Amino acid sequence: MKPKLLTRERLIGTTVGIVLASIACIFGLRMLETAMTFHPVPLSGNINPPKGAEDVWLNTTDGVRLHGWFFKSRRESASATVIYFHGNGGNITNDAWVAENLAGRGFDALLLDYRGYGQSQGEPRSESDLYTDGDAALAYVVNQRRVPLDRVVLYGQSLGTVVAVDLAARHQCAAVILESGLSSASSVASRALPWLPRAFHFLCRNRFESARKLKNVTAPVLITHGDPDPVISADEARTLFASANEPKKLLIYPGVGHNVFGSLGDSYLQVIEEFIRTSLAKVDNKQDSLSDNRRPH
Repeated sequence: MKPKLLTRERLIGTTVGIVLASIACIFGLRMLETAMTFHPVPLSGNINPPKGAEDVWLNTTDGVRLHGWFFKSRRESASATVIYFHGNGGNITNDAWVAENLAGRGFDALLLDYRGYGQSQGEPRSESDLYTDGDAALAYVVNQRRVPLDRVVLYGQSLGTVVAVDLAARHQCAAVILESGLSSASSVASRALPWLPRAFHFLCRNRFESARKLKNVTAPVLITHGDPDPVISADEARTLFASANEPKKLLIYPGVGHNVFGSLGDSYLQVIEEFIRTSLAKVDNKQDSLSDNRRPH
């Protein structure tokens, strides 16, 4: 074999090897990303809803059937409807207590399981799936429950904050609550995967660019976080707050972990109620002001 031909074959072999290794690396990285992002716990058979709740079945625009629970306010009439988006693990059976507490304070509440979680069909694959599921939840509340957008509160916890922000950036709701949220997938990856250079973050499927999207949110925003948080650093909350428009509020709770509501209980529930009612009052005042301006003088 001639030396030039041998060199050419080695070059081709090396190039093919690099290409195959790169493809394997990308697939491996995305498998790791999915494993870190989604921890669904499916439920088989029919699960009875908690007292005061009813089963809700929704269809997404891409044909996936989702399950949720709708809790009616335990007062005469609800002042707002809270859509609660849970974190990346478990299912709504772990969060019924959240909705029950909100219902006790005079709010209707919808808990939704993303695709692949609980009794919902499908499989979570990417952030676009989460946003599609969030769209279905909001459409149900507005179209089926006849709740005006200015009486809808979007509440996200951990991974659920990305859904709440995405919806709020596209729809004018009453208020947004972000508990233990993240500013972007890249920011979290920098801490969770320090061995992965930031220049390679673009290889991941998900972006979760909540900080960027918050610039388009005009509703009041409440951002809460525990510090230290072993799952998502409290610095993520500070980044979200810096990106949010006024009116906004940041509450960092020292010594509280990832589940702020679960750790603080009634005192935190009081904060949430006051924030929602203050936000609703601002909506009402704005509407009154617009009505006054339209009246002939």
